[in-house]
Amino acid sequence: MDPILVVDEDPGFRELLAAILQGEGYAVVLASRVAEARAAGSSKRFSLVISDLKLPDGDGLDVQKFFLEKSPGTPFVLITAFGTVATAVEALKRGALDYLEKPLRSPDELRRLVRRALALSSSGEEQVPAPPEKAATPGLCASMVARDPRMLHIFDLLEKVAPTPANVLLLGESGVGKEVIARCIHQHSRRSSRPFVAVNCAALSPTLVESELFGHERGAFPGAVARRHGVFERARGGTLFLDEISELDPALQAKLLRVVQEKKFERLGGEETLETDVRIISATNRDLQRDVQEGRFRADLYYRLSAFPIEIPPLRERPADIDALADHFVALAAARFQKPQLRLSDAARFQLRAHSWPGNVRELENVIERAAILADGEILPQHLPFAGERAVDPATAGTLNVRELERRAIEEALRRHHGNRTHAARELGISLRTLQYRLKEYGLTRS
Repeated sequence: MDPILVVDEDPGFRELLAAILQGEGYAVVLASRVAEARAAGSSKRFSLVISDLKLPDGDGLDVQKFFLEKSPGTPFVLITAFGTVATAVEALKRGALDYLEKPLRSPDELRRLVRRALALSSSGEEQVPAPPEKAATPGLCASMVARDPRMLHIFDLLEKVAPTPANVLLLGESGVGKEVIARCIHQHSRRSSRPFVAVNCAALSPTLVESELFGHERGAFPGAVARRHGVFERARGGTLFLDEISELDPALQAKLLRVVQEKKFERLGGEETLETDVRIISATNRDLQRDVQEGRFRADLYYRLSAFPIEIPPLRERPADIDALADHFVALAAARFQKPQLRLSDAARFQLRAHSWPGNVRELENVIERAAILADGEILPQHLPFAGERAVDPATAGTLNVRELERRAIEEALRRHHGNRTHAARELGISLRTLQYRLKEYGLTRS
């Protein structure tokens, strides 16, 4: 395998990245300037280039431009200091695979990024750059937008699996858009002219879930005054989306397994055996494999449902999508509320990037809708529900020295973790002892 080129002016950070990569068995070449990176790229090939944004004789975009011209297929990752995410988005527009923020949250963050970059490169997949304009990037379905390479890769997977009859398992936190993705798969399947029926398995009691899935006959239980068709009948020929599949109790898991395997079932309280033909897309926000190992979920059902698993990363792990989705939701709100001049201010956009988004895409959509109602033309930080959160001002971030950026990064990490120093240190990629030393150094011991 060709070596990895690391370009960074800071010898300490440069050596840190090299140590992590070499510990994984990768060969590493180091450079501290644009000129050194160009010289290295002129004499050998690299499997990956990781370059800092700020360099003594230029910036990381100059390094990226050189490799785009010299070796277009070389994956490129930009390193950005805290508070310079906007430039990283520009690098993504030019085709960068991803960006890495300083300070490094953890060694695993670098390891995951490098493994994914090399996997994409070795599989021969072309990287899909976002379009040059700043507007949201439409995905396979109009309601899905993305700039993050991981989501663009998921779009590719959806396009491949949609026309097949394979059952799909969607994994991800609440709010990442699992039902939106399920509907997208249905729309691009051979079943698109047939019904799409969604059921939240966690929203109903076990008895009601069984009735909802399989239907019931009149008199099957108190209150069953008439026959009811379940979703396996209503979705016949189409797609059935089972959200929160991990919440099904063991008895219902056994009944569902029979339907998946034999395409047959009986209504609750009935004797007639009915047949169905549905494609099942299921979803969960839990670790279903762990549930299988611990006996909470049937292994045979898991393997039947997860013929094609897709893991959707949370919004906080794909910050490039925050801009894309925010612009998309602003455009929708502008049309809905008849505010054609509605747009995000730079300060509001930066506040959105700084937020941790525990509610993921759903939370972002709600935040933008609320801000659109409050704003007359330009959405400002005060229109956002977390406007009181402290963050580096994008207008002044470029003038801050490293110590001030580090101090603010620590303050932000502590705020996000409600003062928990262990969690903050893990996010910052430093030891708890180092964090405690920095807190004393910066006079933050009472934070």
